[in-house]
Amino acid sequence: MSTAIKFGTSGWRAIVADEFTVANIRRAVAGIAAYVKTQPEPHRVLVGRDPRFLGESFVAEASRVLAAAGIKPIVISEAAPTPAIAYAVRELKTSGAINFTASHNPPEYNGIKFSTHDGAPALPEVTRKIESAIAALDASGGGGIPSPFADGFETADVKPAFLKRLAELVDLKAIAKSGIKVVYDPFWGAGRGYSTDLLRDAGVTVDTVHDYRDVLFGGHAPEPDDHLLADARAKMKEIGAKIGIATDGDADRFGIVDEDGTFIQPNYIIALLFDYLVETRGWKNGVAKSVATTNLINALAEHHKVPLYETPVGFKYIGELILADKIAIGGEESAGLTIRGHVPEKDGVIAGLLVAEMVATRGKSLGVQLRELFAKVGSFYPVRENFRLTPERKAAFTEKLKLDPAELSGRKVSSVVRTDGLKLVLEDGSWVCYRLSGTEPVVRAYTEARSEQDMESLSAAAKAFVLS
Repeated sequence: MSTAIKFGTSGWRAIVADEFTVANIRRAVAGIAAYVKTQPEPHRVLVGRDPRFLGESFVAEASRVLAAAGIKPIVISEAAPTPAIAYAVRELKTSGAINFTASHNPPEYNGIKFSTHDGAPALPEVTRKIESAIAALDASGGGGIPSPFADGFETADVKPAFLKRLAELVDLKAIAKSGIKVVYDPFWGAGRGYSTDLLRDAGVTVDTVHDYRDVLFGGHAPEPDDHLLADARAKMKEIGAKIGIATDGDADRFGIVDEDGTFIQPNYIIALLFDYLVETRGWKNGVAKSVATTNLINALAEHHKVPLYETPVGFKYIGELILADKIAIGGEESAGLTIRGHVPEKDGVIAGLLVAEMVATRGKSLGVQLRELFAKVGSFYPVRENFRLTPERKAAFTEKLKLDPAELSGRKVSSVVRTDGLKLVLEDGSWVCYRLSGTEPVVRAYTEARSEQDMESLSAAAKAFVLS
């Protein structure tokens, strides 16, 4: 019996040689081809990858399946960031893109992400159609999957046009004029040669770590998180850098280190950039954030008199608002953001460049800027924790999430939000949000206190609710 292929918030991911096999890749791509053929002609699909193991082979296989189905594949020869592929979809006016990437997942994983003709991640109604097409092919005994034939396909270099667009959106001259030094950590991933080329061409001093291909990503997940940025910190200290920027395996997520080595969590980066874009660009059309992202953004939206959109978790929802030009910036606490006039997709490259511009233009460290933001609209201290549940406890907690509790460990709940999962807002504006993982027996608890002192007690209350 064939493995069911399910597309989550960022596509289908699995362990290579376990579920991520050539046979299953053919099934997934044949399902995508069936969907593409229901869309307007000409049927052309970009096929790209991050630098993971066997990526080149998977791209070639997918291209052959597309061609056999009567769809023209356009092969992206080199590993490319997810946002660069999204931009190329729009520039080349293709039917979409198939991107072989598992983003920030560990090196044994790979995945297929499908972007639609607008460059945005496929919405649930699209992925359901693809899954249905795969199921129909399976039911037919696989006879509907075209036999792949020899390649020799059209190729594309997505880098030049993407860098040109970034140069239009980021004030590179301001970064160069300030004289700041930058360290960039691409985590051996697809972002290599993007931020660095732009900055160096503009005259900025930039140094790198992990700037070569390693399909094992140093032996861990290519995730630009606090505990994995020691080498970037050391390089910053060595050259006297004011800012350290990092991207994950496919360069759609970012990690930022302040001049003193402090990791600035993505929640704060999104809020700071929102404030900065209103200040420097005058963009006041709106701001978007997922339900699990800091309410510092809510407070700033109120302060700047800007419309606020709170979305379910999943960047595709923010992408829709970008396409409609309803927001200046949209972001998620899991380190994804994009801005007005750019791709409807997470972009860790532009995130890092904009932070460098903000530090250069304001002439202040991120820590100082964050304290000033707190002084303006109040302080917010967000934390995310994962709790692993037994199957029995997960079933019980699933039922518990259907209730509207009046209190949380003796603290009165002032409102219940069900945009995604269960969010309990307390009287002082602090909150807890619970979301069950769709792939493992884990509940994610997002908490945000209004003071450092309250962080610990609120986190304990959130945990007690899960385990009680």
